[in-house]
Amino acid sequence: MRRTLSMLAIGVCANALMSLSALAQAAPEVTLTRLDCGTSAAPTDVGLRFSDTYAYNGLKVQLVFSCYLIKHGDDYMVWDTGFGASAGERAPKTSLVDLLGQLKLKPEQIKYVGISHYHGDHIGQVAAFPKSTLLIGSRDWDVLTSPKPNPMANPAPFANWNGGEGKVEPVPQDKDVFGDGSVIMLNAPGHTPGHHVLLVKLKDMGAVLLTGDLSHFQENYDSDGVPSFNTDRSESLASIDRFKKIAANLKATVIIQHDARHVGKLPAFPAAAK
Repeated sequence: MRRTLSMLAIGVCANALMSLSALAQAAPEVTLTRLDCGTSAAPTDVGLRFSDTYAYNGLKVQLVFSCYLIKHGDDYMVWDTGFGASAGERAPKTSLVDLLGQLKLKPEQIKYVGISHYHGDHIGQVAAFPKSTLLIGSRDWDVLTSPKPNPMANPAPFANWNGGEGKVEPVPQDKDVFGDGSVIMLNAPGHTPGHHVLLVKLKDMGAVLLTGDLSHFQENYDSDGVPSFNTDRSESLASIDRFKKIAANLKATVIIQHDARHVGKLPAFPAAAK
């Protein structure tokens, strides 16, 4: 009897180990690629608009406009879409579609297009992905679909989804995009009502946090600065506090999307972080 029980126990353990091994082998590869989505102007005097307490007096920072491609197995997600071709001097030199083409990807291969918030430098090329499921904070989507949207929210690029031709998933809180905890939209309101940031967990690099516009540059992040044009100060401060605690607990690499000094934290295009 003991021998039988022992053999059963060994069999159970072996099956468990085989199951764990299979799960490990089945885990999809996740990569993160930065895409240049706007032409930078001269360094910006960030004391003019990026503080409601008159901070950063005389500080000039080189701001950039970034988009990101997340590969999850055979699925792809684009995070933010930068400026569009109509942005004048700030328009990207190479469109997002052409950048993806250099990676041998077509717009219809992008399963999700995630938008951190509705400001023009994050939504300019979203219309290039009409077949993608749009992921956007529900409170931002409410603004975009309102009869009288906020003047800083342009609904025109979202006509495909607003008109019912494309699939949209308004995100009220956090969203586990692929269902396995590797890519999570985190609710971080304040800059806009439905602002979100993105957590990407990579095998080699570890956790990476993309800020959206939670903070625009390093000094802004370090001092918990709130731009004068944010929609809610208390929500902004609460979101910054949550973000920093997540970053500390996960030992995450923080990528401030607009700070040129953070560009080098990820491999140069077309390489991807893994």
